[in-house]
Formats: sequence, structure tokens, C-alpha cells
Amino acid sequence: MANEVLPDALPYFDKGYEAPGVREAALKLVEEETRRYRPTKNYLDYLPAPPDAVFLTPVLRAEFERISKAQPMDILSFKRYELPPPLAGQKNDVTAWTDSVNNSSAQLQHQSTRIHNLELLETYGVTAWKQHVEALLKMQQYQQHQLQQLRQQVQEVNWQRKSEQLDAGNKLSKMEEEWGALVAKNYEIDRACSELDAEIRQLRAAAETQAAAAAAAAAAAATT
Repeated sequence: MANEVLPDALPYFDKGYEAPGVREAALKLVEEETRRYRPTKNYLDYLPAPPDAVFLTPVLRAEFERISKAQPMDILSFKRYELPPPLAGQKNDVTAWTDSVNNSSAQLQHQSTRIHNLELLETYGVTAWKQHVEALLKMQQYQQHQLQQLRQQVQEVNWQRKSEQLDAGNKLSKMEEEWGALVAKNYEIDRACSELDAEIRQLRAAAETQAAAAAAAAAAAATT
């Protein structure tokens, strides 16, 4: 009962929403509510912090920190794809030539791997893509089925709300008619009581007048 919401309107039953001035009055209430509302910088402050450790990697943490500081993104470096020879002052440096040869070997292996991947793609790419498309279609069908179920549930909720509101509206209308009849009946009873009270006062006044007249006649007879 503590979390129960008591509706103060029956939109499926109430009439008069299209009457002149109703829309303007509703918009005025909304405007007043928005003026009282003071949005905060983070409207989710009252909620506990999410367990970011589950999905935030060090790379993501660093990226989020960069974004929060409004720092520019690092330019993509293509240095590792270059094949620079040793510098002019290192022509006789064995270590420099070893580094250049190792870099060339790495680049050659990278290109060989790319060729191998292209060959695999040419051989199995069509079948893999077809399977991927079939998986996507199954996912689409599943999501469409879920969407249809949700729409059906929403429709059932709306129908239930409409049925409950129409039933409650009819009960309220009946109770309002009964209340009006009881008020009218009470008014009639009150009027009848007022009329009886006035009649009683008249009868009492008449009786008092007759009693006074009889007493006066008796006194006059006694004096004669």
C-alpha cells in the first residue's frame, strides 16, 4: 500500500478534454512544474556508481580521462609501417643496420600475413559471410518476436487499464447519481421539516391566541 499509486484521472472515461481552455490549462500546469524543477548537472547522483571495473580496461580508463580533460586525440602513427635506413651518422653501426633489417623482416612478415588472410578470405569468405548473414537474420527474427510480444503486452496493459477505468467510471457515475438523489431527498426532507416546523409554530400561536381569548372571556364573565 505504501508504494501504491492512486490515479486522480480516468482518461479513458473522462470527457471534456477537447473543451475550450482545457489544453491551455494543462500546458500552464506543465509550465509551472518545469519552472519548479531545477535540473542538476548529473541527475543520477542519487544512484550508486556502476561497477566500472567489470568492463573498463586501462586503455578505456585513459581514454575517458582524456575526454574528461577535453584533450585532443593522438594522431595515428604510421611510423612502424615505414622502412627507414640507418641515419647518415650510423652507416657503419651494426646495431642500426640490425634494427633496420628486423623492421624490414617484420614488414615483410606483415605483408605475407595480409596476403595469407586475403587468400583465406577468397576461399572461405563467401561461406563465412553467408553464415554471418544467416545469424543476423536469426537475430532479427528473435528481436522482432520479442518486439511483437512487448507490443502485445503493452496492448494488453492498455486494454486492462481501459476496462478498469471504464468500470471505475461507471461506478463513480452511479455513485454520483445516488449522491445527487440523496442530496435532493435530503433537501426535500429539510423543506418538509421546515414546513412542518412553520405549521407547528402557527398552530401553537393559534392555540395561544385561543387560550388567551378564552381566559379573557372567562374573566369578563366572572366580573359580571
